[in-house]
Amino acid sequence: MTDSGLIAIAAALAISVSTIFPALSQGWTSKAAMESIARQPDAAKDIRSTLIIALALMEALTIYGLLIGFILASKI
Repeated sequence: MTDSGLIAIAAALAISVSTIFPALSQGWTSKAAMESIARQPDAAKDIRSTLIIALALMEALTIYGLLIGFILASKI
């Protein structure tokens, strides 16, 4: 396999792993937050703000993975 082929596979793996796992984590986090809000409706404001911060940090990981994938793809 050529170097460009290996770089293309590495870029594909970087993008796929960086989107799959944060997406699953965001789903689990949202589910837990909704269950917490259902149990304690009075704390909904605090739970919601914490959820938004956590989702933003998870999304940042996805953007970093996409950036690495684009950098690798530009080397082909």
